[in-house]
Amino acid sequence: MLAAVSASAVAVFLSLVAGLAGSIQVAVSGTFGRRIGVLEAAAFGAIFAALILVALVALASRSLGGIAAGLGEPPWLWLNGVMSAIVVGGITYAGPRIGTFATIALVIAAQLFMAVLIDAFGMFGLERIPIDWARISGLVLLAAGAALVLKR
Repeated sequence: MLAAVSASAVAVFLSLVAGLAGSIQVAVSGTFGRRIGVLEAAAFGAIFAALILVALVALASRSLGGIAAGLGEPPWLWLNGVMSAIVVGGITYAGPRIGTFATIALVIAAQLFMAVLIDAFGMFGLERIPIDWARISGLVLLAAGAALVLKR
């Protein structure tokens, strides 16, 4: 019999898969953007992703009510869509111009910088996690690494 897999193990696995997918997305989106246009490629990717996710929701819950329920939530929660558009548009533009490695390095450095602020201030209803020297040191090292990979 298979042992139960913890939710944390699944989260770690999905995070790693998302990281791999993100790098592939930068490379593919950049090439696609050069062929049909940056905004067009970003829009195509977002529409295709939405169709996949709507199909998964329909299959998993046999309803689209959960998606419709989002309309009843505070509009600030809809920032997830705005942020997705910024990420997809940004990587589609940046990838072919500075390379996949540099794009991902900068995205990760910026994500971690913002994550430290979100944790420190308990933004968006999350638990506060104070900034400490380990987090500051990690940010400095990441920023240095991101700057290094910009050199060709």
